[in-house]
Amino acid sequence: MKDSPGKHRTPLPTPRKIRRGCSKELYRTVKKLGVYIPQDKVAEGETLYYKKVIGNLLWIAENSSNRKALADWWDEAVSEDLAELWQVDQDHLKRAFRSSFGG
Repeated sequence: MKDSPGKHRTPLPTPRKIRRGCSKELYRTVKKLGVYIPQDKVAEGETLYYKKVIGNLLWIAENSSNRKALADWWDEAVSEDLAELWQVDQDHLKRAFRSSFGG
C-alpha cells in the first residue's frame, strides 16, 4: 500500500514555497506597520521567520487552515525577535501581522 496524503491532507510545502510565503507575509506586515524598515533588516527578518517556520513545520502544516492558531503561534514564536530586530513596538507589529495575515 502506498503512503500518500489522504483526501484531506496536504503535502508539506517545499522550502522554496515556505521562503516565498514568509517573504510575502512580512512584506504585507511592513506595509501595515507604516514605518520604514531598511531592506537588509527586512531580509534578516525573512531569514529569522523562515528558520522558525522550518523548526515548527509539522505543526504549521497540520494547522494550515487555522489562521487564528497560526497568528497566535507567530505572536509567541516570531514577534518578539522580529520587533527587536526591526526596533518597533511588539504590540504594533502583532496587530500589523494579524491585519495582513487575516488571523
